[in-house]
Amino acid sequence: MVGNAAEQFNIHDAKTNLSRIIERVEQGEEIVISRAGTPVAKVVPLTRRVNRTGRGSLRGRLELSPGWDSPETNAEIARDFDA
Repeated sequence: MVGNAAEQFNIHDAKTNLSRIIERVEQGEEIVISRAGTPVAKVVPLTRRVNRTGRGSLRGRLELSPGWDSPETNAEIARDFDA
């Protein structure tokens, strides 16, 4: 949350309220975990690299060359990985 101080939880409260903390982080909040009043960790939301909408989400964006799944290509890949 830009411009707002992150809320702090001590370790015991964080363990007790982990599910609630995760829900808040999923909503965009940042939570600081402290030990004896000293911040030791921050729980922040992760941003997805790719937002897939479902199967076929690359349809029309990905071009496969002819023979991409041929036995020869598969054998070449297997040789590259010593399989």
